[in-house]
Amino acid sequence: MANVAVVGAQWGDEGKGKIVDWLCDRADVVVRFQGGHNAGHTLVVDGKVYKLSLLPSGVVQGKPSVIGNGVVVDPWALLDEIGRIEAQGVKITPDVLMLADNACLILPLHRDIDAARETALGAGKIGTTGRGIGPAYEDKVGRRAIRVADLAEPEALAAKIERLLAHHRALRAGLNLPDVTAEAIAAELLEIAPRILPYARPVWRELDAYRKRGRRILFEGAQGALLDVDHGTYPFVTSSNTVSGQAAAGSGMGPSSVGFVLGIVKAYTTRVGSGPFPTELEDAIGQHLGEKGKEFGVVTGRKRRCGWFDAVLVRQSVAINGIHGIALTKLDVLDGLEKLNICTGYRIGDRVLDYLPASMADQAAITPVYETMDGWSQSTAGARSWKDLPAAAVKYVKRLEELIGAPAAMVSTSPERNDTILMRDPFAG
Repeated sequence: MANVAVVGAQWGDEGKGKIVDWLCDRADVVVRFQGGHNAGHTLVVDGKVYKLSLLPSGVVQGKPSVIGNGVVVDPWALLDEIGRIEAQGVKITPDVLMLADNACLILPLHRDIDAARETALGAGKIGTTGRGIGPAYEDKVGRRAIRVADLAEPEALAAKIERLLAHHRALRAGLNLPDVTAEAIAAELLEIAPRILPYARPVWRELDAYRKRGRRILFEGAQGALLDVDHGTYPFVTSSNTVSGQAAAGSGMGPSSVGFVLGIVKAYTTRVGSGPFPTELEDAIGQHLGEKGKEFGVVTGRKRRCGWFDAVLVRQSVAINGIHGIALTKLDVLDGLEKLNICTGYRIGDRVLDYLPASMADQAAITPVYETMDGWSQSTAGARSWKDLPAAAVKYVKRLEELIGAPAAMVSTSPERNDTILMRDPFAG
């Protein structure tokens, strides 16, 4: 049986939470491999809603769940989330949750820098969540981050914090932020350490043992491929690699262990925050998609921008991620629309491109080339087989498959776990 890596193939918010939860039934272990608590997954299980940010979706089912080394971890946010989920009746112990001891931490000073920078950028802001994700990744690659394992070595912590502050003091001064002391940071970390360290371990070793025993591993991505720091709409991206290749690096497993790559694709397109969006609709249809699709961020509550399905972008994601099949979500949001547009190319002057150019100037000049299809008046909500779908809806799905170059392995027709049409079990390879 294959392992499965789940990645968003658009700008995030594609409905990964429901699909990952559905796949958890078939998985033995669930791994988060990048991002931080800027991600938001909503699970609906037996009518009960769980909102997760850092925790892998497997915790809701009591499956062994791993926060990998590719994640940056705010320990206070993690404990807060554990408390919220436990208040809903889900017990989270170190037997269920494993935290990579080589994962880097997000500290309060990272949040300060994140918020101050966004404020200073004004109209040119990136649109971060202000949770310190970017500054924490900067410290990671700058080799000055505090890691989970450092919490177990209080005698060495002071020198590591001083090394970190040698960089941050200048940043804070430039942004008119008050100074912070090494003693204050150390006190905060040492106070929280006993509550975090029970979850910490070399997770690469645990995962290797699961692999050798033939256990099925589900790699759970956050955000989407178009927010990838290398392959996304830079600079309006997140601060980590969100593509499937990061599943290996961010968990400590080799690339051959990643297995089937399942791309989550919404039946239309949304994006949160700033940045290019060729098919964005600022009309009644765009408002309809936002209202019917309940398009508000799980973490921030921010309203999502909505637009037609962009086959150019998804085709690019399919190639970059090596996607074997897609899970198409929110098909029911399109119910009742008389006509549907699909973007099949980008016109820039006298050129028509079949990919998103890296140039910001070119991105700003894009006019989408549309293909129009008939919509359907019948409801697709709750459909669990092809025969339950209107013929026009089936035709729409088939056309998307052709345009993006990947088959639909699953089609989701509501937030409920079992309202899913399965064409191919990703764990079957």
